[in-house]
Amino acid sequence: MTQFWKTEGINRRTFLTGASVGLAAPAILTRTRAYAADPVIKIGHVSPRTGPLAGFAEADDYVIEGVRKALAGGIANNGRTYQVEIISKDSQSNPNRAAEVASELILGDEVDIIVAASTPDTTNPVSDQAELNEVPCITTDCPWQPYFFGRNGDPATGFDFTYHFFWGLEDVIKAFLGMWEESGVERKVGGLFPNDADGNAWGDEIHGFPPALIGSGFELTDPGRYQPLTDDFSSQISAFKAAGCEIVTGNMISPDFATFWSQAAQQGFAPKVATLGKALLFPSFIESLGDRGDGLTSEIWWTPDHPFSSSLTGMSAKQLADGYTAASGRPWTQPIGFKHALFEVTTDVIRRSADLDDPNAILEAVAATDLPTVVGHVNWNFGPVKNVSKTPLVAGQWQKGANGMELVITSNHSAPEIPTTGTLKLLG
Repeated sequence: MTQFWKTEGINRRTFLTGASVGLAAPAILTRTRAYAADPVIKIGHVSPRTGPLAGFAEADDYVIEGVRKALAGGIANNGRTYQVEIISKDSQSNPNRAAEVASELILGDEVDIIVAASTPDTTNPVSDQAELNEVPCITTDCPWQPYFFGRNGDPATGFDFTYHFFWGLEDVIKAFLGMWEESGVERKVGGLFPNDADGNAWGDEIHGFPPALIGSGFELTDPGRYQPLTDDFSSQISAFKAAGCEIVTGNMISPDFATFWSQAAQQGFAPKVATLGKALLFPSFIESLGDRGDGLTSEIWWTPDHPFSSSLTGMSAKQLADGYTAASGRPWTQPIGFKHALFEVTTDVIRRSADLDDPNAILEAVAATDLPTVVGHVNWNFGPVKNVSKTPLVAGQWQKGANGMELVITSNHSAPEIPTTGTLKLLG
């Protein structure tokens, strides 16, 4: 049925409205909130609650509970107050499942807006379903290139119903290069890029790390794409040793890095700097590595030290992070800020929409967003391509402190407005 609606040029809302014209009881088929005393706006939410990407969704319950509390009185729009219903579903870290639950939210739950986060395995299939069914969609937690080009986006035209905010590969490259240049080590880099959307984007010979490294005087050894969840990195380790690599970089899920890091130690490969995207984001994983986690480096999306506050609650980045720790008993994690910002933007869109019964009016409000959030400013008028708004990025290191492993910002070349909180030390 989805294909029929798309082929005939009508979405699920116009189908229902049009079908009601020839029926005796149109109120059954039209949106009930038009006549209800307490109209409801529905937000669909998709994230990887389970599976290998579950770390990205660790704080989902805390964030959504906080948003529900902040919106308990509803959202004012055009003289009416709309109650907010958030329907959250688990992608199980599987792109096919992400598409399936997005379809359920759109066609079954009939959400007005759908949001999603956490790597292209979630953002892309959800966005594709939203685009197909003409439902406004906002996503985050994925570099913009895998999101945009991974969906075959055309910079000249972009997409119609799907919008994204996050940083890009150019930002992570700048952050990593700045940190490596400060380290003083040999400019020989070993690349670990998996055969998935992120890995293929990071390792892309035109838009990814290779041309940027070569252009900055670094020598890259790239043994080629490996399959995610592989159990043997011997060939990569051998290539890095032969090339004299003192830096290792790439984009990996945590289980893959754990396997690589253990085998590197066993095979006598000891780089002076190890800077990995994705794998090293979460304190629980770093703690699981023991002393081998001390000194690992990564991109830093968001910390309690970021100088931003929530447009929804007024909480500072520190207050939001401290609230999670107090509620869960666990350390703060970087996705907290972006998960919260996702609902900041959505709430702002709902407040500004000219007609909440019209998806095109909601879409116009999305495109017109100009909002300071707890992760930085979101404005789609100034992105690198249509449908993308960039947020600031820095880099840093896990260092053993009085309270265990702590993430400190050691390099802020790409976002000087975010203060550094420590200095880089070499491994070993």
